[in-house]
Amino acid sequence: MMKKKVLVVVGTRPEAIKMAPLINLLKKQDWVDCRVLATAQHRQLLDQVFEIFGIEADIDLDVMRPNQSLPELTSRLLTLLDVVLKDEQPDVVLAQGDTTTVMAVAMACFYRRIKFGHVEAGLRTGDMDNPFPEEMNRIVAGRLANWHFAPTENSRQNLINEGFATEEIHVTGNTVIDALLDVVQRCDEDAPSVGVGRRLVLVTSHRRENFGAPFREICQAVRALVENNSDIEVLYPVHPNPNVREVAYELLGGVERVTLCEPLDYLPFVAAMKSAYLIMSDSGGVQEEAPALGKPVLVLRNETERPEAVKEGVVKLVGPNSDAILLEAQRLLDDPDYYQSIARGVSPYGDGYASQRIVEILRGATKV
Repeated sequence: MMKKKVLVVVGTRPEAIKMAPLINLLKKQDWVDCRVLATAQHRQLLDQVFEIFGIEADIDLDVMRPNQSLPELTSRLLTLLDVVLKDEQPDVVLAQGDTTTVMAVAMACFYRRIKFGHVEAGLRTGDMDNPFPEEMNRIVAGRLANWHFAPTENSRQNLINEGFATEEIHVTGNTVIDALLDVVQRCDEDAPSVGVGRRLVLVTSHRRENFGAPFREICQAVRALVENNSDIEVLYPVHPNPNVREVAYELLGGVERVTLCEPLDYLPFVAAMKSAYLIMSDSGGVQEEAPALGKPVLVLRNETERPEAVKEGVVKLVGPNSDAILLEAQRLLDDPDYYQSIARGVSPYGDGYASQRIVEILRGATKV
């Protein structure tokens, strides 16, 4: 039997987490020759995830450069990806989400007439500036995809509304839940230390649209929350981007009961989510993972492409607004009944079998 060559492309840590279960499942298939290409858009963070899931990249583009612009990154990716596709000649290319990597992969496949499958397809805010540039990236990737692996029915409907053929759209669940269920039982030894009688508030914030004044408001809210509540501790793994790092250390460095640290590996980060009483984040992945762990999330963005958790009432959209963050966080800290109404362990994003569904769809579509 002639094996189908499937090239899986990952660039950032979230992509690696979400594609790891799919990569490992593809490598077990007797009809697949699975190859992994790392663009290394996030160098160190990507390597950490690969190690956790036992994955090695077959090809490494190592595109990361200090302070690179989006045009520079995009042009370098397109040029390097085209060389790889010419050499590899894959039957199918898979990429996930809404990064510059996935947009460039979709374009490179289009130019080479190679079939492309978009994992986590159909997420939309309807606002090209929020998130930036991710909304544009996923629209371009979707327009060029042959298969749309939508995580939810809402994502499927977004694609139908944009005119995509229903037979190209498959609701699979989100592979991030596959990854989460894989590691959640083996991360407890990595749990952060919290003082006796204190509750942990986990914070992540790195989105480009929050740079500047919005991010300063977020940091000011975190500081005020700690000052107003002697029984909480804050853990904030700080993204290495200077727009985040410099402001975070300016406003929160040295504040009592606020721990700023380097980005956590995936196992310690899942352990921190499990240990947290409350999570405040502008991350898309956290909006998907934390509800499955029964943790309330305050989303530090004005809009979200993940409305399912908002509709379920397990995350709250507060924006990068100091007053709104403080109001909602304080209510969660003070009102046990309100807290329990949100911390219900509801996961609208999957059951842990998304990767299996994608593999089965690909096998049928490629007629193996």
